[in-house]
Amino acid sequence: MMMKKMTILLVEDNRDDEELTRIAFQESNLLNELVVARDGEQALDYLLDSAGQGHALPSLVLLDLKLPKVDGLDVLRRLRAESRTRLLPVVVLTTSKEESDLINSYQLGCNSYIRKPVVFGDFIDAVRQLGMYWLMLNEPPPLPGRN
Repeated sequence: MMMKKMTILLVEDNRDDEELTRIAFQESNLLNELVVARDGEQALDYLLDSAGQGHALPSLVLLDLKLPKVDGLDVLRRLRAESRTRLLPVVVLTTSKEESDLINSYQLGCNSYIRKPVVFGDFIDAVRQLGMYWLMLNEPPPLPGRN
């Protein structure tokens, strides 16, 4: 049985965090395509108009909260308001330690909330576990627009 390659959308404005995420995925042998949106507006354009852009919805969205143009909570709010993206797995991956961000993320329908570890080795471990669960163990809902 051939496994389909799953795409991950990383919504991250910090280039250092993007690079750390890429390295962590490589170190963890998670070879999924990583598409990056640098702000909330880009993420919404990619996700809400994906069929018009000729690509399927990703298998997973890794969403930072502190983003330019449209913040992560607003991105999450918009995704959950659209029938096409309502069930799309969204993991908040943030440095925020604010309890209100945690509560608001879950109230708006995130599937998981992970604080980015500061120590690189811990970050690699977190990404490895995240990838193993969301890309290999989790059974995703059928979504329109996903190949």
